[in-house]
Amino acid sequence: MRTVRILGIGGTHRPESASELSVRHALTAARATGATVRLLPARTLDLPFYGEPATGAEPAFIDAVRWADGLIIGSPGYHGTVSGLLKNALDHLEALRDDPRTYLDSMAVGLIACAYGDQAAASTLATLRTIVHALRGWPTPLGVTINSARCGFGAGGEPNDPAVGERLTILGRQTVEFCRRHRRAGSGPARTEALIDTAW
Repeated sequence: MRTVRILGIGGTHRPESASELSVRHALTAARATGATVRLLPARTLDLPFYGEPATGAEPAFIDAVRWADGLIIGSPGYHGTVSGLLKNALDHLEALRDDPRTYLDSMAVGLIACAYGDQAAASTLATLRTIVHALRGWPTPLGVTINSARCGFGAGGEPNDPAVGERLTILGRQTVEFCRRHRRAGSGPARTEALIDTAW
């Protein structure tokens, strides 16, 4: 059986932004559990506005999501919500509507929100959860909020608050573990429906 594949998405155009470094930290934890990981930083998310004529940049993003078993998504909190750059990229996942795995169906998705304030970080995380639910994904039980006014990242990309680092590590591990549990239970939309039926 092949290894679990985890795709990280997020960050800002600012080099080594808190949101990108936090995704990298979680991916490192995922790799330590045996997963294969990839990162799509902000500079790869410069897609045309959803609904505008295609430019040829979209297929690489869509194919990367198709490749993955699970996602780790990090966003800055801009005025209390996700960045327009990330939201536009996620809108392009409409291209997965007719795939055998519709949208993010049955995918474990770890979520991280970074902002200069607790309120914006919390509301951004809530928005990310809502988006993932709408795309049929399964947010991990732990979502991580980071107040960038209190927690920075060192030269090696490590958060200077050990508690934040531990939460990011747990998130990376949870994402992989939930992918493995889904795989053991079966695969695809039929498996999801079976789990729902069993719960009743």
